[in-house]
Amino acid sequence: MAVRPWDADDPSDAAEKGAALPGDATFVRETEPFRRELLAHCYRLLGSVQDAEDLVQETYVRAWRGYPAFEHRSSVRTWLYRIATNACLTALEHHSRRVLPSGLGAAEPDPDTVPQPGEPGTAWLQPLPDGLVAPGPDDPESIVIERESLRLALVASWQYLPGRQRAVLILRDVLAFPAAEVAEMLGTTTEAVKSTLQRARARLRQSDVAAESVAEVAEPAARALLDQYIAAFENADTLLLEKLLCQEATLEATPLRTWFAGRSTCVPFLSRQILGVPGDWRMLPTSANGQPAAVGYRRDGDGVQHRAYGVAVLTVRADGIIGVVSFGDPALVPAFGFPTDLGESTRTT
Repeated sequence: MAVRPWDADDPSDAAEKGAALPGDATFVRETEPFRRELLAHCYRLLGSVQDAEDLVQETYVRAWRGYPAFEHRSSVRTWLYRIATNACLTALEHHSRRVLPSGLGAAEPDPDTVPQPGEPGTAWLQPLPDGLVAPGPDDPESIVIERESLRLALVASWQYLPGRQRAVLILRDVLAFPAAEVAEMLGTTTEAVKSTLQRARARLRQSDVAAESVAEVAEPAARALLDQYIAAFENADTLLLEKLLCQEATLEATPLRTWFAGRSTCVPFLSRQILGVPGDWRMLPTSANGQPAAVGYRRDGDGVQHRAYGVAVLTVRADGIIGVVSFGDPALVPAFGFPTDLGESTRTT
């Protein structure tokens, strides 16, 4: 969220709204450049774009209030990460880990099974729009790092770590902060940070949910696969889907706990229960978590409007689509900059 001009009588109220106070130009100049990367950091820790945005806002409120006492003994970046990390750890004390369907049980072998919803209160992992966190185009190395460190499977695997282990692992292995700085951020010792990092790494190695390694696919090839996936859905083209999906492809969709593995299961499920007839679906291309994605709309009962369904994120490799995670939550669509419904005349591009 951009810092807005001063628009409140109460300074604390202005800070809550993200507004700048008269004379706060130095604070804005020093802190604002880190907003996008702080959002990515909070998302890695929390697995929710809404929670991450809230915690980044809280970070800036706390930073504004503490800025007069900040003596620059550390860099502004380190100081902001300390505030954000501790705010996220506090939030994690009151929330369960966020999951994907594949983290709740084995794949369903029968494509005719009616998918079952998750248990009430299940906290689902959410996708992160690339547009909210993407570095500038003049920094291609940072773009690659962001993509790799925000992949859905990786973020999902971190959710199985206790909050403090998760924070140390991300601060050290993703952001490359020195152990001494991480210790200062978390109010502990360097030795404790090293020990916590070892436990976190060991826990991930022993876990069955460690993120898979998928080779980076060039942007034109990834976009071509996405365009074909969109065409398959909009045209209810089962044969095209069969060509696009790898043999070992997986398909999962929140808020359902049922998920499928293998092209021979995924394609019949999509054909019989999801695709419908040509025109039932409209999809618009986007990107999330450094991966190709599509915002999906399903035809309403009146046959005129297409209402927002949610967002599908694809994991692709050179020979096709290896995984699809569909987030069936219309509330996610505005975060990607898209409307909540489409008229019949609207066409994808």
